[in-house]
Amino acid sequence: MSIQNRLAACAAFSCLLLTSVGAVADDHAYTEGQVMNVASIRTEYGKFDDYMKYLDTTWKLEQEAAKKAGYIVSYQVVTVEARHENDPDIFLVITYKDWAALDGAIAKGDAIAKQVEGSLSASNQGAVDRNKIRRVLGSQTMQVLNLK
Repeated sequence: MSIQNRLAACAAFSCLLLTSVGAVADDHAYTEGQVMNVASIRTEYGKFDDYMKYLDTTWKLEQEAAKKAGYIVSYQVVTVEARHENDPDIFLVITYKDWAALDGAIAKGDAIAKQVEGSLSASNQGAVDRNKIRRVLGSQTMQVLNLK
């Protein structure tokens, strides 16, 4: 087989591959959207306002710095009626452009913590101190599916 025939065969195969990828993407009734991390928080009895004060200061500064740096798209604090003592009463929602935005998340978070709180040890101590006013029940990372 000559070089020209091989090149023509490779080009034809590439075109076929590209059109089949497009056809597979059209098979879905949705497109992949933004990625969200939702942390479930339960404040200790009588400490809701103390925790909200932290969110309105240090946490908000960190989120604004992350947003300015392009690490996140947005953030929200959502309150929810807890039905039981171990249910969350606050959700912290952070929205990312896509899954790739989470690459290098530890280094990005460390840089933001140093910028806002001065050092990683200060940031870590703050986390320890917050355990007196809230419990982190867990978190979930999820992706929005946009219907076509």
